[in-house]
Amino acid sequence: MKDFLPENRPILLLAPMQAVTDLPFMRVMQRFGGPDVYVTEYFRVYENSILDKYILRSITENPTGRPVFAQMIGQDIPALLRTVKLLERHPVAGIDLNLGCPAPGVCRKDAGGGLLRNPEKVDRILGALREAVEGRFTVKTRLGYDSHEEFEDLLGVFKKHGIDALTIHGRTVKERYQTPVHPDCVKRAVEEMDCPVIANGNVVTVETGQAYLAQTGAAGLMIGRGAIRNPWLFDQIRASFGEGEMPRPTGRDLLGYVRALWEETSLERQVFEEDKQVHMMKRFLCYMTQGLQPEFDYQIRRVSDEKGFFGVCEEFLDHDRVVPDEPPEESKRFCGFGKLLA
Repeated sequence: MKDFLPENRPILLLAPMQAVTDLPFMRVMQRFGGPDVYVTEYFRVYENSILDKYILRSITENPTGRPVFAQMIGQDIPALLRTVKLLERHPVAGIDLNLGCPAPGVCRKDAGGGLLRNPEKVDRILGALREAVEGRFTVKTRLGYDSHEEFEDLLGVFKKHGIDALTIHGRTVKERYQTPVHPDCVKRAVEEMDCPVIANGNVVTVETGQAYLAQTGAAGLMIGRGAIRNPWLFDQIRASFGEGEMPRPTGRDLLGYVRALWEETSLERQVFEEDKQVHMMKRFLCYMTQGLQPEFDYQIRRVSDEKGFFGVCEEFLDHDRVVPDEPPEESKRFCGFGKLLA
């Protein structure tokens, strides 16, 4: 990962959000500037697993010109080692292990964030993977399962294995997405790890990103839900470090983003089903409408077809006023993607 670090600013990554950061979403993000590095949705790994062909397209058909890391999730060591060899046949920038997904179904299988309950197993997995991965090997983690006080022991495990980067979502599994992050834990990792440490969690504006960096000294930021709401955020952060002009998107710009999402995601459907497309787009819109007019949020939830969907979007977004940078505090809530985000 060190060879990807920009000289004069932190590195920016798009978070691997399950059922979100697929090939169409990558194409849309790149239209608006995009991150420096992408990470795929996770490949589920178990005894008889094969590579998910749809996720693999994010690697083999990568249209962005930016590096793409392949993320795995699982706890079966032989299966993980087998999957590494399969993935490294393709143009991956590296292999990433998911130790952070808080979805209950994942944790019940002792995968993702569920593995953090067993540091000894994490130790064995990291040792086996570090030996097997020929290229870059990175880890995305949370601070612990029940308490951020668990992070001290986990950090000792991470330090042992010569990983190439550690991305830390600054909450525990139990905290999911509802609490403030714990920047002190991320800072501790920055001070002790030999590899770059990337800070993740609650980066929704330039200001929140800059604050997280100042509090932690991290080498970069990984952005998830903030990028769904505001795809210009990567370029806005770059501009805050003197790289390019600061984007100031208007309602009409946001409407263009909505249309791009519709276009790219609908192209992927072999059989187009209008109701399913509208439902998916409403989940995206749930993030974008926060901080805008409450009536927009109310109406968009009740549309059922393409004409109604774009009618509401055009009514509320077809203007040249700058959109708010950040949703109001009371509207920072889950909106349907919550249980899927990793």
